[in-house]
Amino acid sequence: MLQPVFPDYRVISLIVGCAIFLEQVDGTVLATALPTMARDFQVSAPAMSVAVTSYLLALAILIPVSGTIADRFGAKRVFNSSIVVFIIGSILCSLTHSLPMMVASRLLQGTGGAMMAPVGRLVILRTVERRHLISSMTWTLMPAILGTLAGPPLGGFIVEYLDWRWIFYINVPIGVLGYWLVRRYIPVVECAVRPSRFDWPGFALCSIGLGCLLFGLELIGENTNLFHALTLISLGTASLMTYVWYAKRRVNPVMDLTLLRIDSFRLSVISGSLMRITQGAQPFLLPLLFQIGFGFSAVRSGQLILATSLGALLARGFTTRILRWVGYRRAMVYNGVLASLGYAVCAFFQPNWPFWLMFGLLVCCGAFMSFQFAAYNTVAYEAVPTERVSVANSFYSTLQQLMLSIGVCFGALILKFTMALANNAEPSRLNFSAAFLIVTLISLSSTRWHRAFAHDAGHEMSGHRQR
Repeated sequence: MLQPVFPDYRVISLIVGCAIFLEQVDGTVLATALPTMARDFQVSAPAMSVAVTSYLLALAILIPVSGTIADRFGAKRVFNSSIVVFIIGSILCSLTHSLPMMVASRLLQGTGGAMMAPVGRLVILRTVERRHLISSMTWTLMPAILGTLAGPPLGGFIVEYLDWRWIFYINVPIGVLGYWLVRRYIPVVECAVRPSRFDWPGFALCSIGLGCLLFGLELIGENTNLFHALTLISLGTASLMTYVWYAKRRVNPVMDLTLLRIDSFRLSVISGSLMRITQGAQPFLLPLLFQIGFGFSAVRSGQLILATSLGALLARGFTTRILRWVGYRRAMVYNGVLASLGYAVCAFFQPNWPFWLMFGLLVCCGAFMSFQFAAYNTVAYEAVPTERVSVANSFYSTLQQLMLSIGVCFGALILKFTMALANNAEPSRLNFSAAFLIVTLISLSSTRWHRAFAHDAGHEMSGHRQR
């Protein structure tokens, strides 16, 4: 039987990366605009975290079914439809005049985003040979990193000289271009096995669990009603525990927990989840620190946040070579510590520090974190059988987005808690310092799991050989 001929993996990777570019531009531009949007909506700056978490919530709820939907309707069709939904959500975001309207529009936008990145990654996993997987992921992340590079200064410019609503208008031409590229160049990727019957009970339990858990944490961060928040968290926890019991008794659950029996996948999930709490909190905390804590302009804040994206871009140039040189396990152990401590440095920033010093430190932060996630995103699939890649991709992407959401909630929660202790109406520099140090301790705890990786983990992909 003849094997299908696909375009060069670099072409596919760059096009998938363009869709992720759309998401990254939107997210990084929004982070810079949060303080201005808070003033327009007449709410506190930390309360704007719900505009971020509502989007991430939609991702966390819908990503588990992204693989099933792609298998049933075709990855290319789902990929393109997600871009259309994302564009519609962006237009609605630009028309909002209140925080509740923004949350509803962001949920719709997140519905499109929930399919773009995981289905795009699924296309790569099904069309690229494993020996090219690290290079393919690097090519995919190049446009995404350019999006994070362009986002902060673009957001600062828009907030300073235009209306913040333009941060959503710019998604329209980018989305239209992405739609055309997918139709023109992405191949039709057939599912290797017949899609199983959709797991509605499992989907309901996961949706209720994730939704209640995240919004419960959000309510605690807003200091609204503690009873309602704890009720939501309890309901979410109970739903997720029920799902664990249910999934063990179903043949094809929406999130297959038996994948956790694969060592490299399980360890990537656990350690990556802990690191992503810090990564989720960072883009929420930094713009608030610079604009509220230090009194910087939106433009200057955007220029500083640009540094983390620049570091991530620079890291792509040596990720493959370092993994080949030292291997996955050793690289993740030592780089994980550096990545965590890098963000701890943000706790000691002072408004009178030289611009170049803060910029340089944030470049290092971005480089260390980028390297770490590149390692996670490839070694996780090392031992996953081909027929289970779709389910594994959905599972991994769900937890990835969930922990980023929890990172935002944790950042807002710590900020609110320390503000209450100090009786501050607005967050002070010390409040931000406490938040950065606490999320750093969380990511540092991942070191234990990095050390649990096998010494030869990922050798087939990296080409590393033990001396």
